[in-house]
Formats: sequence, C-alpha cells, structure tokens
Amino acid sequence: MAIKHNNQVQKNHFHKDWQRRVRVHFDQPGRKKARRNARVAKAAKLAPRPVDRLRPVVRCPSIKYNRRVRPGRGFTLAELKEAGIPRKLAPTIGISVDPRRQNLSEESLKANVARLQEYRKRLILFPRRNGKVTKGDASAEDVKAAKQTNVANLATAFAIKNTVVFEEGALKNYTATENAYRALRDARSEARLVGVREKRAKAKADEGEKKK
Repeated sequence: MAIKHNNQVQKNHFHKDWQRRVRVHFDQPGRKKARRNARVAKAAKLAPRPVDRLRPVVRCPSIKYNRRVRPGRGFTLAELKEAGIPRKLAPTIGISVDPRRQNLSEESLKANVARLQEYRKRLILFPRRNGKVTKGDASAEDVKAAKQTNVANLATAFAIKNTVVFEEGALKNYTATENAYRALRDARSEARLVGVREKRAKAKADEGEKKK
C-alpha cells in the first residue's frame, strides 16, 4: 500500500528498547566504600608523606564572588622565588606549582609567600637514602617523630578562612534637614574629581607666575 499525504503510519513497531537504556545507582553504597578504601590505601602507600599538596590562597573570579578566597591550583613562580624555594624542588616536597598564574597584587604575593614559609618551617624532609643526610634533610629525631598529615589535617593546619573585616569609624547622625544620600554623592564626586581639580589649580598657579 502506498503512503499518501500526511497520515499516520499504520502498524509502526518502532518502540525503543528503553529497558536497555535505564541506568540505576544501586551500587552507590558499594562505590562509597571502594573510594574510602582507595583513599586509605593511597595514604598507606605515601606514608608518611601528606596525601594532598599545599595550595595557595586565591580570589574567586567575577565581581560577584571576588570578596571570597579559596584554594588555588598552584603557587606562582614569583611566590616560590620570593620564598626561596626552587621551582623543581617544590613538587617533590608537596607544594603545587602553577606556572600560568600571575600575581596581580602585592597582598596576594605576601600572603602566599608567608604560607610557603610557614609550610617550610613545619616540613620534615626525609633523606633519600638511609644514613646519607644532605643539606635540608631533617635530623634522625625529627624523622622518628614524624606523623602523616592527611587531607583534612593539612586543610586544618593551613586553613583558608573567609573573615569579614569592618572598618570602625565615627558615624554621623543625619537629621531631617540633612541628606545622607546627598553626602554620599558629594563624597563620590569629590573623589572622582581630585585629579582634575589639582590639574586646574596647578594651571592657574602657573598662569599667575607668568603674569608676574
């Protein structure tokens, strides 16, 4: 029978095999246990080294979230140089490095340099070979007293906290005749026009000297 016009196809057996495409997550408890066992095995394999690496303090992107700080991908080469840590040594002692990141402010550079220096003070560096202690290696007493630091302890020891700092100052009580909005707008305008007014005053002073 020929198909004509826009009619329904008769006896269409085109049902998808949906039973074959159903995905369930009944293995969630088992996978959770497997991931936990994998973390324990990794910690035992790396012992007494820390499981995670030291991360820098960075600002969140965008205007909406840049008031917050979070752990970054890695330290910049400038931060490592300022802290006195060679760039090739850093990954071997548990410090993450990101050569692409750049320091855009002096505050972030100083904060991360202080973070690196604090980590270096608390670091216990084992000798590569038993009985052969090189420059920078820890003493035998420190090696015996060393304990492994897991991810949670490393995050606690070098925690990155978001603290809100309020600048205290005298607050003016505005009366009904005074306008707080007007005062804010005037202060904003004065701050914007500082350079223009200084340039104008300088030009006026130069003209006065020329007339003399």
